[in-house]
Amino acid sequence: MESAPQRPTEFRYRERAGRGSQRAIRSLARALGFDPTPSEALVEAFESAYFKGDPLADAHVRTCMAKGGLHAARASLDGALSRGVEPDTSPELTALLDDVRRAPAWLDRARVERGARVFRRYGSSVFRFAGTITLGGYLESSVAKPLALAGGYMGQAARQRFLETASFWIEVSEPGGLEEGAAGYLTALRVRLLHATVRARLDGHREWNREAWGVPISEGDALLTLLGGSIAPGLGLSLLGFRTSRAEIEDLLHFWRYVGHLMGARFAPFPETVEDALRVSYVAALKGSATAGDDGRALCRAYVEAFAPPEDAGVLPRLEHGLHRGMTRLFLPPSVYRAQALPPAGLWPLLPLAPFPFVFAAETLRRRSRALDALADAVARRERRAWLAHHLGGRGAAFRPNESLTR
Repeated sequence: MESAPQRPTEFRYRERAGRGSQRAIRSLARALGFDPTPSEALVEAFESAYFKGDPLADAHVRTCMAKGGLHAARASLDGALSRGVEPDTSPELTALLDDVRRAPAWLDRARVERGARVFRRYGSSVFRFAGTITLGGYLESSVAKPLALAGGYMGQAARQRFLETASFWIEVSEPGGLEEGAAGYLTALRVRLLHATVRARLDGHREWNREAWGVPISEGDALLTLLGGSIAPGLGLSLLGFRTSRAEIEDLLHFWRYVGHLMGARFAPFPETVEDALRVSYVAALKGSATAGDDGRALCRAYVEAFAPPEDAGVLPRLEHGLHRGMTRLFLPPSVYRAQALPPAGLWPLLPLAPFPFVFAAETLRRRSRALDALADAVARRERRAWLAHHLGGRGAAFRPNESLTR
């Protein structure tokens, strides 16, 4: 007899989906040609995903903790990546590396490359967009608590961590970036290990409520991160003038599915179509309990102020900060903006919209010419690297956990 799937107590989809307002919304959507109602199997898979971490990376980290510390996990991974598996490589690390080198049956590398090309075409706009929509997740304790306790996204550290995330986005989406040994491939594995390290520190922590939230940095929250890089910008960035076709969005989904695979996030059934992704997004929109409180609000404030310039700053740093705040106000739902107690943004939300005619025109021309499409790709790649280099100021992206928890 099969056991019932595990359900975090703060996963509230079933309760909210049964309300009259949601039944009316689904009826209207069906009348317009799309039914957002997910299958029971999808809801159960989403619920149980909150109790799934990353068994292979977690086993490697536990082995290293038993032998002398978490830093050994990163050092041994780096050694195996640079020198290969050696006789003294642990069975756990060997299993992890064997796993990522084994291509999944569903993988289509041509689609991965097409999806990466779509993602990088958004330039640095997608960094601000993806950072912004994450703030809605900070209402949830399963998302906010690991970040608050690990400390990487709090206070002055928020800017550096955001830039490290942008570096990750760049590396995985460069041409060939996910081929074995490429920069994106290596970065994905290092971030995977970072997540396993945080999970090892937090699972069992006195402030972690496993019954309510599942495991730290779960497969469930990882799924939402992957959708945040695919269906979300594919639809949302049309507001800035980008023209992403259905086929391109589905290539984005395939690209991020493979990124997730390398990082140990193996949710099944992963959405393959726009409709599939929208159904998962519908469940995600209704499932939350919004219990993160002050931790979530502190994370949001740190993000919004990450690019705040000093008093004597010139025009360009102030415009960058304004653009950052404007994107936050533009793409966060008003209810989330209020719940997170974010400051008024004034007229800054108009700034991201200002280039719309030029972006739309460039996108239209790109779609009609392979040469212009190649030029647009080259320009976007240069722009985002220049943006990152400017803000990192010569520093690199470390992808290392903080030495200690904040409490």
